[in-house]
Amino acid sequence: MIQEAEIDRRYSRTVTLSADLVITGGGLSGTCAAITAARQGLKVVLVQDRPVLGGNASSEVRLWILGATSHMGNNNRWSREGGVIDELLVENMYQNPEGNPIILDMILLDKVVQEPNITLLLNTAVYEVEKADPDTIRSLKAFCSQNSTTYHLEAPLFCDASGDGIVGFLAGAAFRMGAEGREVFDEPMAPDADYGELLGHSLYFYSKDTGKPVKFTAPSFAIDVSKEIPRFRNFKANEHGCQLWWVEHGGRLDTVHDTERIKWELWRVVYGIWDYIKNSGKFPEAETMTLEWVGMIPGKRESRRFEGDYMLSQRDLIEQRTHPDAVAYGGWSIDLHPADGVFSERQPCNQWHSKGVFQIPYRCLYSRNIKNLFFAGRIISVSHVAFGATRVMATSAYVGQAVAVAAALCKRQGVLPRALYEQGHMVQLQRELMKTGQHIPGLALADDADLVAHARLTASSTLAFSGFRRENLRWKSLDIGAAQLVPLNAGAVPVFSLPVRASGNTALVVELRVSSRKGGFTPDTVLATESVALAPGMTDLELDFKAVLEEAQYVFLTFLGNPEVQLPYTDQRITGLLSVFNGVNKKVSNNGYQQPPVGSGVDEFEFWCPQRRPEGQNIAIALADPQLAFEPDNIRNGVDRPVTGPNAWVADPNDADPHVSLQWDTPETISRIVLVFDTDADHAMESVLMTHPERVMPFCVRNYRIADAAGNVIYQKTDNYQTRNIIVLNEPVTTDKLTIHVEHPSDDVPAALFAIRCYGGVQ
Repeated sequence: MIQEAEIDRRYSRTVTLSADLVITGGGLSGTCAAITAARQGLKVVLVQDRPVLGGNASSEVRLWILGATSHMGNNNRWSREGGVIDELLVENMYQNPEGNPIILDMILLDKVVQEPNITLLLNTAVYEVEKADPDTIRSLKAFCSQNSTTYHLEAPLFCDASGDGIVGFLAGAAFRMGAEGREVFDEPMAPDADYGELLGHSLYFYSKDTGKPVKFTAPSFAIDVSKEIPRFRNFKANEHGCQLWWVEHGGRLDTVHDTERIKWELWRVVYGIWDYIKNSGKFPEAETMTLEWVGMIPGKRESRRFEGDYMLSQRDLIEQRTHPDAVAYGGWSIDLHPADGVFSERQPCNQWHSKGVFQIPYRCLYSRNIKNLFFAGRIISVSHVAFGATRVMATSAYVGQAVAVAAALCKRQGVLPRALYEQGHMVQLQRELMKTGQHIPGLALADDADLVAHARLTASSTLAFSGFRRENLRWKSLDIGAAQLVPLNAGAVPVFSLPVRASGNTALVVELRVSSRKGGFTPDTVLATESVALAPGMTDLELDFKAVLEEAQYVFLTFLGNPEVQLPYTDQRITGLLSVFNGVNKKVSNNGYQQPPVGSGVDEFEFWCPQRRPEGQNIAIALADPQLAFEPDNIRNGVDRPVTGPNAWVADPNDADPHVSLQWDTPETISRIVLVFDTDADHAMESVLMTHPERVMPFCVRNYRIADAAGNVIYQKTDNYQTRNIIVLNEPVTTDKLTIHVEHPSDDVPAALFAIRCYGGVQ
């Protein structure tokens, strides 16, 4: 029994925790930052004011995770973010292809608790900042409502990933809220007062079919959406969750302090929507449906944005400007919403895409006036217009990873965040980031510690691509334009051939296209055109464009739409090869062609996007001259995804034992090996609602083994599904040769490897 005499005042229990880095906010940005920092050797405290991790991706909000891939509805090929967010998405795909948000909660928690360097505080809200001086944070105070404990959190470095920027705000960090005028950053897309300066919140609901009639009585606070919501006719009985992202409110209010007020208004709307669906008589299919879940907290899009030493703006995105301190990238459209949200007469969003991904510089990730404060997530240093693209969760998570590696480098160098840039540590930061799987557009990993750099590379076979096999072809109508992305060597473009079918006398127009931007995938430059007269029936085409390429690059063999023509497709899939289509993806305002308003500062171009599996087969073309784009030396070129070329070694499909060997002049002692496999960085891997046809990407090597010079197997893996395999050997191996044997993923997909890296010590 506990018994204590009366006193004037009691205090909650206080616990003091010290760490290398305190991260506030357990959304995807804070979670990825914490995992990355812990793996870098930092002691981390992760403070989350909710009972689960994931923020807007969690079961409390249930928004799908998206970033540069943009529902596969833009021209950003192979652009899914790497590192920890890739690991999480691939893990979720394997465990949870159905998109159950509860399982995603579990996966995120499991990944965090597996890291011994992380102290996780759930249900714990930061409420006070203590400063060592006006420019430096000394500690935070936070309170957990569940165990009635006050935490005193001390660290030399802090990261605010809280969404609203509570730490930055309390610390006095410079911030902005609302939209800058057009003249501030020379941004033609800057909204006027009528459109509004803030994006609002959304609150979702889930429904299900019970198989028997269900009645619904609306609460007294529900509104009549047919009278108050201009787009009420857009509601459908079978749409729920973040398919109703446009049920948005709050852009005219204070999106920090008015959040509870906004939530109540969204509850009024949500229950009004369900009342309309159930009781208006316009949805007989809803008779047996019921509400399964309604969100208790809204998903927040925008509040504060904090100022760093650089503020990313519209021209950075549209012009795809390069930065010497690039540490991450984005690729979502500039996606702005009218401030009146669901009550607006306007379209629910205003999305304009850039022609490719854009770099995010390190200077956007720390405070310009608080010396030891990083920012991650949607609150980084960007204009309101650029925020429209950087705010999405996979991009936010990617930024969190960059902050974590920067924090680790700060500790090793004994400096504060700004000094990493000012003292010339960017190359080191970029190298360490790329070693964690962080792709940075335009950069390649050059790592002197990697023993593969001075090994002799040989392979049992290499795919010399001369076309796809012709067995069991699928014939599909050319209702919309279709193109095959092909990596070609420098020099004369080979003659292409393929059979086609026509239903009548017609002309087929075929174009050879490339992107005007190196490493881009917008086919906006036509090198040559052929118009071929077709008679009814089958025709074997030979296409000789007589073009010459100055450098190796991807080309688009482009067939303009003609519904009288059928093209042949193959089930054979190869790393770095892809078919794309000039179709429509309404989810991301892709109507096949982007035609922005005059003076908007946005490019006009066509969209050529892939189809989702089980569709998306390759066009069964053949090439007169085999292309050598899949050589084993790609394994050490420092780029782990297709960009200007496949950047992978691909074995010949007929190789019974595909393998790569590394040979050194003298024996090397190896303790750690990194292998990078193809988990299809073109697949968006949405985390909820959009179910997926497979748990493992079809290009991924499932089974492999590693042998030393004597043929001893030093490591073996079965049922792999992850992108990066980091192998820490129980005992270091000293050998002058390693051989990595890989199995073909299937009869339709030859084995491929993006990278092999070997280290002699802990890296």
